Amino acid sequence: MDDWPFDDAKNTATLTVRQLVHGGQPILLVFHDADDGMWQFLTGETVDMSDAMLVSLESIYRRDPSVGELADLPLGWQASRASRAGRWNRQAFATGECR
Repeated sequence: MDDWPFDDAKNTATLTVRQLVHGGQPILLVFHDADDGMWQFLTGETVDMSDAMLVSLESIYRRDPSVGELADLPLGWQASRASRAGRWNRQAFATGECR
Protein backbone atom coordinates (compact mmCIF):
# COMPACT_ATOMS: atom_id res chain seq x y z
CA MET A 1 0.00 0.00 0.00
CA ASP A 2 2.92 2.30 -0.66
CA ASP A 3 1.19 3.97 -3.61
CA TRP A 4 -1.36 6.10 -1.77
CA PRO A 5 -3.93 7.18 -4.40
CA PHE A 6 -5.81 9.86 -2.43
CA ASP A 7 -4.97 13.56 -2.05
CA ASP A 8 -6.41 13.29 1.47
CA ALA A 9 -4.14 12.13 4.29
CA LYS A 10 -4.25 8.49 5.38
CA ASN A 11 -5.66 9.52 8.76
CA THR A 12 -8.56 11.49 7.23
CA ALA A 13 -11.75 10.65 9.13
CA THR A 14 -14.39 8.93 7.00
CA LEU A 15 -17.93 7.82 7.73
CA THR A 16 -18.89 4.19 7.40
CA VAL A 17 -21.10 1.62 9.12
CA ARG A 18 -20.60 -1.24 11.53
CA GLN A 19 -21.84 -3.80 8.97
CA LEU A 20 -18.90 -2.96 6.74
CA VAL A 21 -16.22 -2.81 9.45
CA HIS A 22 -17.34 -5.68 11.69
CA GLY A 23 -19.79 -7.57 9.48
CA GLY A 24 -17.65 -7.94 6.39
CA GLN A 25 -20.23 -6.46 4.03
CA PRO A 26 -18.78 -4.91 0.86
CA ILE A 27 -18.45 -1.22 0.05
CA LEU A 28 -21.09 -0.64 -2.62
CA LEU A 29 -21.78 3.09 -2.26
CA VAL A 30 -19.36 5.99 -1.80
CA PHE A 31 -20.10 9.69 -1.35
CA HIS A 32 -17.59 12.54 -1.51
CA ASP A 33 -19.52 15.34 0.18
CA ALA A 34 -19.51 18.76 -1.47
CA ASP A 35 -19.99 20.77 1.72
CA ASP A 36 -17.08 19.44 3.78
CA GLY A 37 -15.17 17.02 1.54
CA MET A 38 -15.93 14.10 3.84
CA TRP A 39 -15.89 10.60 2.39
CA GLN A 40 -18.67 8.11 3.16
CA PHE A 41 -18.18 4.40 2.48
CA LEU A 42 -21.43 2.48 2.76
CA THR A 43 -23.01 -0.89 2.03
CA GLY A 44 -25.81 0.54 -0.09
CA GLU A 45 -28.44 -0.43 2.47
CA THR A 46 -30.45 1.97 4.60
CA VAL A 47 -28.22 3.50 7.28
CA ASP A 48 -29.25 3.53 10.91
CA MET A 49 -27.31 6.19 12.81
CA SER A 50 -26.61 3.68 15.60
CA ASP A 51 -24.45 1.77 13.07
CA ALA A 52 -22.41 4.82 12.01
CA MET A 53 -18.66 4.81 12.64
CA LEU A 54 -15.70 7.12 12.01
CA VAL A 55 -12.62 5.35 10.68
CA SER A 56 -9.49 6.44 8.83
CA LEU A 57 -9.40 6.60 5.05
CA GLU A 58 -6.40 4.29 5.20
CA SER A 59 -8.40 1.59 7.03
CA ILE A 60 -11.07 1.74 4.31
CA TYR A 61 -8.43 1.50 1.58
CA ARG A 62 -6.77 -1.47 3.31
CA ARG A 63 -10.16 -3.19 3.60
CA ASP A 64 -10.91 -2.67 -0.10
CA PRO A 65 -8.14 -1.26 -2.31
CA SER A 66 -10.60 -0.91 -5.22
CA VAL A 67 -11.83 2.33 -3.60
CA GLY A 68 -8.52 3.79 -4.75
CA GLU A 69 -10.14 3.97 -8.19
CA LEU A 70 -12.37 6.68 -6.67
CA ALA A 71 -9.55 8.87 -5.35
CA ASP A 72 -10.36 11.45 -8.03
CA LEU A 73 -14.13 11.40 -7.33
CA PRO A 74 -15.14 15.07 -7.38
CA LEU A 75 -16.75 16.77 -4.41
CA GLY A 76 -20.52 16.35 -4.65
CA TRP A 77 -20.31 13.05 -6.48
CA GLN A 78 -21.14 9.47 -5.59
CA ALA A 79 -20.08 6.09 -6.91
CA SER A 80 -21.93 2.81 -6.67
CA ARG A 81 -21.59 -0.76 -7.82
CA ALA A 82 -23.74 -3.89 -7.68
CA SER A 83 -21.18 -6.19 -6.04
CA ARG A 84 -17.69 -6.24 -4.56
CA ALA A 85 -16.26 -7.19 -7.95
CA GLY A 86 -18.51 -4.81 -9.89
CA ARG A 87 -17.49 -1.74 -11.85
CA TRP A 88 -17.86 1.64 -10.13
CA ASN A 89 -20.51 3.92 -11.66
CA ARG A 90 -20.09 7.63 -10.92
CA GLN A 91 -22.65 10.43 -10.84
CA ALA A 92 -23.25 13.82 -9.25
CA PHE A 93 -25.71 13.75 -6.36
CA ALA A 94 -28.20 16.43 -5.42
CA THR A 95 -27.44 18.68 -2.47
CA GLY A 96 -29.39 17.48 0.54
CA GLU A 97 -29.88 14.03 -0.97
CA CYS A 98 -30.80 11.55 1.73
CA ARG A 99 -28.06 9.01 2.35
